[in-house]
Amino acid sequence: MRKAFISPTKYVQGEDELKNLGYYVSQFGKKALIVGKDEDIERVREKLDFTKDKFNIEFVDANFQGEVTRNEIERLQTLQEKHNCDAVVGLGGGKACDTAKCVAEGKNVIIAPTIVAQDAPTSHSAVVYHEDGSFDDYAYFESSPSVILIDTTVIANAPTRFLLAGMGDALATYFEARATRRSYSNVNAGLPNGVREGAADEAKGTNAAFALAKLSYEMLLEHGKAAKIASDINQVTPALEDIIETNVLLSGLGFESGGLAAVHAIYNGISILHEKYDALHGEIVSFGTLCQLVLENAPKEELEEVMDFQASVGLPMTLADIGLDEITDEELQAVAEKALIPEESIHAMPFDVTVEAVKAAILTADKLGQAYKENHQ
Repeated sequence: MRKAFISPTKYVQGEDELKNLGYYVSQFGKKALIVGKDEDIERVREKLDFTKDKFNIEFVDANFQGEVTRNEIERLQTLQEKHNCDAVVGLGGGKACDTAKCVAEGKNVIIAPTIVAQDAPTSHSAVVYHEDGSFDDYAYFESSPSVILIDTTVIANAPTRFLLAGMGDALATYFEARATRRSYSNVNAGLPNGVREGAADEAKGTNAAFALAKLSYEMLLEHGKAAKIASDINQVTPALEDIIETNVLLSGLGFESGGLAAVHAIYNGISILHEKYDALHGEIVSFGTLCQLVLENAPKEELEEVMDFQASVGLPMTLADIGLDEITDEELQAVAEKALIPEESIHAMPFDVTVEAVKAAILTADKLGQAYKENHQ
């Protein structure tokens, strides 16, 4: 059996860590293209100026337009070449970081998130969108980012909603890795199709990845509530540091090398209704975790443990919580059908799943969440 595990070359988090960004840039050269929205760059301008002067490096502002599109990637690659940039820095949220990965094509890229709303920073993949914001394709690179650099002071001063969304994304990691492990399904750490014949088919998860995925869940239960409180008052505490690591490193390695299953397929299905809601990725994944547990007929104790956690930090557990309380049967049918297309991760479940089963799981998870709230008012 062929197994695979992939990870960044270096992961660093700490207070005011952005002041060391120049050091990591200097390992590649003297100049870096910095991809980030203006507001994100301005939030940390003082630290960027400090590190630029201290390490004698130069930042070239990409004037990022905010979306990961083929045109934007091509424009920034031209800019990178014009200015002879030695590295690319993705600074901000998921789209800035994904754009940086695409521009650098996985080489000499530093990811510096200003929020930890999902677990994508460590991965060797990115999501590309059309100009209208709809999904285009996935991009895969030879390796994960060279450096993940997280300034915990910046994260502590970001809106708590983003931290919670990251917890929602991390909540699914253990359960999806567990399902993938039970079905001996493939993991994303394997080489993309076509790189080498049979490579992707043979890439199963490692024990290390599963251990990280399980630890991700344990850390959420242990430190999630305390981390939320710290974020609410913009303070860096050991609990917040643990949850930042959980949201990014543990969940990132856990999903990519441990596997995805029903939760993210259901998220992708729900995403076709994006015009009806403004919920974040991790908020929908939180609800999707309940859906997968219903599909698995998980023990009552496990369901209650998950809902206890969701309630303790304020994560979604019903359709209303993600803005879909008025979903129609036709819409639900479309969501379930999208979740079951051949390339979706739901086929990593250790049993066959049908459209009707997905619909039933969504509706049942919604009712379970409603009942929990009614019983704990």
